[in-house]
Amino acid sequence: MTRDPDIPHTATLRSAGRPLVAAALVTGFVLRLAFGLGYWVDKPLTHDEREYLLLAQNVAAGRGFQYRLPDGSAAPGEHFGRAPLYPMFLASVMRATGVGLTMADWSTGVMFTPSPALLRAIKIAQAGVGALIVWLIALLAWRTAGPTAALIAAWLAALYPPLVWTPAYVFSETLYGALALGCVLLIGESLGRDASGSAASTVGTRRFHPARVIAAGALAGLAVLTRPAMLVFVGLAAPWLWWKRGLPAAACLAVVCALVVAPWMLRNIGEHGRFVLVASEGGVTFWTGNHPLAIGEGDMAANADIKRANLDFRAAHPGLSPEQLEPLYYWDAMSWIAANPGRFTMLLARKAFYAVVPVGPSYRLHSPLYFGASVVSYLGVLPFAVAGFLRLARRDQLPVPLMLMALSAVLLSLAFFPQERFRIPVIDPALIVGAASWWTLRSARAAVPDPELCA
Repeated sequence: MTRDPDIPHTATLRSAGRPLVAAALVTGFVLRLAFGLGYWVDKPLTHDEREYLLLAQNVAAGRGFQYRLPDGSAAPGEHFGRAPLYPMFLASVMRATGVGLTMADWSTGVMFTPSPALLRAIKIAQAGVGALIVWLIALLAWRTAGPTAALIAAWLAALYPPLVWTPAYVFSETLYGALALGCVLLIGESLGRDASGSAASTVGTRRFHPARVIAAGALAGLAVLTRPAMLVFVGLAAPWLWWKRGLPAAACLAVVCALVVAPWMLRNIGEHGRFVLVASEGGVTFWTGNHPLAIGEGDMAANADIKRANLDFRAAHPGLSPEQLEPLYYWDAMSWIAANPGRFTMLLARKAFYAVVPVGPSYRLHSPLYFGASVVSYLGVLPFAVAGFLRLARRDQLPVPLMLMALSAVLLSLAFFPQERFRIPVIDPALIVGAASWWTLRSARAAVPDPELCA
């Protein structure tokens, strides 16, 4: 391809943009620290946050992955089976800082009171992971539309409110986002050059980079152990990789991912006496999203009727563990779907609407400031992202692995239920890359990205 003399050389743009991208990373880190340590303090914890911290405390103390008090008795209250990697991440923060949980009066129903020092340590660690996400989004934009897109994406990601405040919560989304986006980037890079190291001008070659696919498979496995939702992406990416580079590439991704997950799966079989791939929370989540009282968006916190129905369901099956309850939840939900195809179709339509339009009941659980910042930031990026992907499609530059990641989140929303927490880690970064690409490609004379950018 002949380079337009009026367009600066990619190497010049790359060298000039690096300091500005670095500035975006620093800004993103500082903003995440400022929100977590300066604003989001002395706030009540959600049920999920308390469960993650309790599991982490037991792991850090060497008691294993369990909901138990220091004296060995079972922790009170309702608990769900969780994926292991995020509690392990929290446990590593506890061990590194020497700060654990402060046990409170368990008889009141308050599980524990985390010390401010522990929460500060977690927020600082997750702010660092959040800055890593800014860098990954910049690299994805760089690979998609060049250095100008990378610079724009880096600053959008650094300043984007949902990505700023997510690291302040004791949720797995920040860690999952970094692992998932890293996997997507490596899959894209594995196709960027042929096996000899030459630029990937040989479109249609069956060669691929085994090391990068292996690394992508390892990150995919770790992401599955953080949020099992990653399995849907692997199920989409492996056939696409097969089509692009043949069966060896697809098998490499799937097998490495399976090898990473297998030890935990075998542990679950030994621990629970039945097959549990990663965690047993999938059953109650599926039941919550596919129930006669489901409204198409939000978990039990946003639907008091579902919460009461869950108490009735558990009362009807006393003494069963989360792992024993999981197939019962699935069976009950599937029975309702089979008996009510028309109502289920209407429910799917509501899920599809809420997956795109952020006005569901779970958004109203937050303050008006949070709700406004969330909606304005998401809807402010969405139209430019759509325009950007349309331009990329015309140029045959679509970031297919990233779009498959976003598609996997949409499919999960339809199968379970949409929620902002499920959207932010993967859909919002994809929108940022699309919007940055639109700005870069808004001129017909925009440069095609250099194939060596992500070498």
